[in-house]
Amino acid sequence: MADLSLEFQFKSPIDKVWNALTQSEILAQWVMENNFKPIVGYKCQFRNEKIDLVVDSEVLVVDKPHKLSYTWVGGPIDTIVTWTLTQEGDTTYLHLEHSGFEEENQAFMGAKYGWANKIGQLKSILEEA
Repeated sequence: MADLSLEFQFKSPIDKVWNALTQSEILAQWVMENNFKPIVGYKCQFRNEKIDLVVDSEVLVVDKPHKLSYTWVGGPIDTIVTWTLTQEGDTTYLHLEHSGFEEENQAFMGAKYGWANKIGQLKSILEEA
């Protein structure tokens, strides 16, 4: 098994980062179109029509504003995404754990590149508002 673990930091309050992870309309700006709701057991989808990708998700953990976890199942992957947030001073630290990859294969590398790219978009959104 291979797990992806990435660390990010933002000069934004923890609640603002939490909202960007949990509000469907904000998620759509930096991840994909979706019908996400931060409710444990809620089933939703992330969709990218340009590349014909549908990711099925089920919300596993909602501990506002510190932890969010959901399944991420699409194409060849059946994985779990977990976000952990902490705030120190005016900095929010965001830890991403994307677990359940069989190995460090193309899907793993795609996720690693994809999340790093998406976080860049998230940072722009957080700095705008």
